[in-house]
Amino acid sequence: MSNLFDCRVAFAEKLCERAELDERIVVVVNDSVSSGKLTEFGRRFPERLINVGIAEQNMVGVAAGLARTGLTPIVSAASCFLTGRATEQIKVDVAYSRAGVKLVGMSPGVSYGALGATHHSIEDVSWMRAIPDLPIAVPSDDVDTAAALDAALSLDGPVFIRVPRTPLPRLVELRTPFRFGAHRVLRDGADLLLCCNGVLTHIALIAAERLALSGIETRVLEVGSVRPLDPVAISRNAHGVQGVVTIEEGVTAGGMGSAVVSALARQTACRALSLGIDEFAPTGSPEQILRACRLDVDGLHATILDWLSARHAA
Repeated sequence: MSNLFDCRVAFAEKLCERAELDERIVVVVNDSVSSGKLTEFGRRFPERLINVGIAEQNMVGVAAGLARTGLTPIVSAASCFLTGRATEQIKVDVAYSRAGVKLVGMSPGVSYGALGATHHSIEDVSWMRAIPDLPIAVPSDDVDTAAALDAALSLDGPVFIRVPRTPLPRLVELRTPFRFGAHRVLRDGADLLLCCNGVLTHIALIAAERLALSGIETRVLEVGSVRPLDPVAISRNAHGVQGVVTIEEGVTAGGMGSAVVSALARQTACRALSLGIDEFAPTGSPEQILRACRLDVDGLHATILDWLSARHAA
């Protein structure tokens, strides 16, 4: 896992590729051309890049209007500002109106680590999941990010995609392409099911290897499609294990873990542990923050072993 790849670059390259083939694609941003790696898109398609300035609510409203004219708007902005400041416009102008706007939350989670809680986007998935009928993708590497954009452009209607800022290792290159409503097993194991997505997926895989050294064989299920879920696949992969652990780079209230546990509770009795960031995180590098929140390999390994030990002792 020594080579790291920028998901934003993969997103921008795929966007240029698709825009070359489809002149309906336009991009709406909030002074985020550089941070969204959209300079090349602006050079090649200057008349199709609309910068509304730091005005997120207007940005989403403009995109919804463009969608009504038959265009396919891509809204690209820092996830903390896109989802936090324009929630009503996303709910009413986009989701409720079934406008075909593709919302792209850049630099989510704690990737803006040193800028503090105002720039951390740990609530975005929960907020977007609270809005009905809005598909949500949380890709885990650059290949997955490009595939998620492809899948989003194939859907008739709005979509939210969370694009990591932190360069990430490329995961299982031969896994099936991202698809809404599908989840992928990245590692098999009979003792524990670990559900993950986004920047924590590669950390979950390393933690699973560490747990194996402690005698716990862990199945790792990548839940890149937070909505729609595949409850049958989740239930099938949870069958027979000692418990289910969900980890996410965000608050657990209403997030991916909440969706997974709710789906399981409807079908089977299963012990579950949801791990995430349930407080305003400290400032620091993303690695330092994940370590402080016990979402690094050491923290996950220790927390899961403690949880399993407490259950056996009970």
